Amino acid sequence: MLRVITGIARGRKLETVEGLHTRPTSDQTKESLFNAIAFDIEGRRVLDLFAGTGQLGIEALSRGAKDAVFIDASAAPIKVIRRNVEKTGFADVSEVIQSDWQAGLARFRADRFGLIFIDPPYESGLLHQSLRYIMEKNLLQRGGLIVCEGLREDKPLPECPKEYRIYREYNYGKTKLTIVVREAASEPQDQEA
Repeated sequence: MLRVITGIARGRKLETVEGLHTRPTSDQTKESLFNAIAFDIEGRRVLDLFAGTGQLGIEALSRGAKDAVFIDASAAPIKVIRRNVEKTGFADVSEVIQSDWQAGLARFRADRFGLIFIDPPYESGLLHQSLRYIMEKNLLQRGGLIVCEGLREDKPLPECPKEYRIYREYNYGKTKLTIVVREAASEPQDQEA
């Protein structure tokens, strides 16, 4: 059973997607993840990429995120996400898009999101591809976070371009969470006369 852990929708049950194509983040991993980013959620625009049930974006909304975009390629998860955002009261601050990841991301301009979740099917190679695309297009605002979920034994994430760096990594059983940050704009230097 999936549920919202805390915030204004705390305790609300979420629907899941039938079959093996969707692998929801476990409650323990989700709770640890949100504890790690607790002070980086409020007021941010969120992207839940490869959204599945929408649980990560919904949890962020429950904890004070401004709004969320959910992208998934398959019709069954999209229906579940729509029902879950309705059930939790977040339909008015949610945009649900059925699209492959690249076409979905191409809709948005640079500096659009303050928090991005990337949780593709394990061993699909899509984590590396989508992360590289997001960083190249600067879809993350300065000071924002990208949370990547993959297998612990996966190859390392691609090298981060300037302005981006791996902030933290956590291992939970077979799962590895990596948090990437885009550096905040540097302060202009005082000019001496």
